[in-house]
Amino acid sequence: MEIINDRDEKLELTYPCSWAYKLIAGEKEALEKAIHDVILEREQKVNCEAREATLGYKLTHSKNSKGGKYISMNLELLVHNEDDRNFIYEALKAHQNIKMVL
Repeated sequence: MEIINDRDEKLELTYPCSWAYKLIAGEKEALEKAIHDVILEREQKVNCEAREATLGYKLTHSKNSKGGKYISMNLELLVHNEDDRNFIYEALKAHQNIKMVL
C-alpha cells in the first residue's frame, strides 16, 4: 500500500514538543519491550544534557482487534528535534515486535 501526499507543505513544529505514535503489535508485553528497547537506543544517541528528558513517556491502551490478535497503544513522549522524532519512528517501525507505527 502506498500513501500519496500531494501537498508540498512541510510540517512545522516548535521543538521540543510532545509527539504521539500509535503502535500496533501482537501482544502488550512485546510492545512494551519494543518501546523499552527503542528508548534505550535513543538514550545512547542523545547527549548527556538531554538524557534525563528522553526517559519519560506515556503509554496508553487504545484498543484490541476484534479477534484479539492485535493490540494498539498510544505512545506519547517529548521529542527534541525532527531527527529525534524520525529516529524514534524508524526504530519503532523496524522493531520485530511492532507490526505498524502510525
